[in-house]
Amino acid sequence: MMSSTARLLQLLSLLQLRREWTGAGLAERMGVTDRTVRRDIDKLRELGYPIQASAGMAGGYRLGAGAQLPPLLLENDEALAVALGLAAVAASPVAGVAEASVRALTKLEQVLPARLRNRFATLKAAVTRIGRPSDAVDPQHLTEISAAIASRRQLSFEYARADGQRIRRVVEPYHLVDSGQRWYLVAWDTRRGDWRTFRADRIRTHPSQRARFTPRDLPAGDVAAYVQEAISRSPYRYDVSVRLHGPVSDFASRVGLSAGQLFPDGDQHSLLRAGWDNADEFLGWLFSLDVDFELLGPPEFIDRCRQLSARLARTVDGAQ
Repeated sequence: MMSSTARLLQLLSLLQLRREWTGAGLAERMGVTDRTVRRDIDKLRELGYPIQASAGMAGGYRLGAGAQLPPLLLENDEALAVALGLAAVAASPVAGVAEASVRALTKLEQVLPARLRNRFATLKAAVTRIGRPSDAVDPQHLTEISAAIASRRQLSFEYARADGQRIRRVVEPYHLVDSGQRWYLVAWDTRRGDWRTFRADRIRTHPSQRARFTPRDLPAGDVAAYVQEAISRSPYRYDVSVRLHGPVSDFASRVGLSAGQLFPDGDQHSLLRAGWDNADEFLGWLFSLDVDFELLGPPEFIDRCRQLSARLARTVDGAQ
C-alpha cells in the first residue's frame, strides 16, 4: 500500500498536471477513496499549497497561485528543460533576470539526480547558439561560483589576464554582479591579499571549491558601484573627463556600466568619467553619441582631439 507521503506527492503531481480535477477522478487515478482524497487535499493546504475547491456536479479541485511559492514537482524532461532555459538566460544576461536565473539554476543543479546532471551536461554541450557573444560565460562556472559564495568556500581557477597570460587564482568569493553585458566576480585574492574584480568569461577552468573562509568586510557598501568603478576606470591608462550637454537621463541608456560613470552637472549637463587606453577609440565612441561636449582631460586626449578637428576641417575645406 502506498505511504501517505508518496500519496501526497502523487496527488500534488496530478494537480500540477491538469488545470482541474474532480474528486472522483483523483480517487480513481490514485486508487483510493473520495474521503482519502479530501483528507490529502487538507494536508496539502496545511503545507501551504493553495488548492481551490468548487462545489456541484461539475466541481472539483485546482492548484491556485498563492502568495508563497511552494515546491514544484518536475518530471525528468521538465527539469532538464528548465535547467537548459536558465542556463541560456545566464549565458546571455537579461537585465533584471540573469542573477535570479543563476540562483535558481544553482538550486536546481544541487537537487538533480546524477543521471539528469549527466544528461543536462550533454545537452548543454550539444547546443550551439547563433550570435552567441565571443565573451559569453559558461553557466556552469556561474553556478559553481554561486554555490561557493553561499557555502563560504574558497575557489581555485585559471584566469586569463588581458594580455592573454593564464594564471592560477585562489580567491574568497563574495558577489556575482551582472553589468548587463558581462558577469563579474568580486573576491578577495588570497595571493595578493587584496580585493579584485574578475571577469567571469575569463575563467578558463571549472572553479573548484577549497577550504572554508571567514567573511571579511566588503570594500564598499554598494557592490554594484564598486564593480562599475573597477571596470570603467581603474584598469585603464587614462582617466577621461567629459562634460556632456544634456541631463543624465538623456544618456543613461546609451552609456553602459563598462563605458563609464555618469554624474549630474547642473540641470542641463552631465559629467562623464571613463577609463580608456586609446584616445582615438574613445573619441570615436564619444562622437557616436551625437551630442555636444567639452573634453576636460587628460591633456593628451585634448591635444589629440585638436589634431583630429584640424584634419577634419582640412578635409571639409578640400571638398569645397
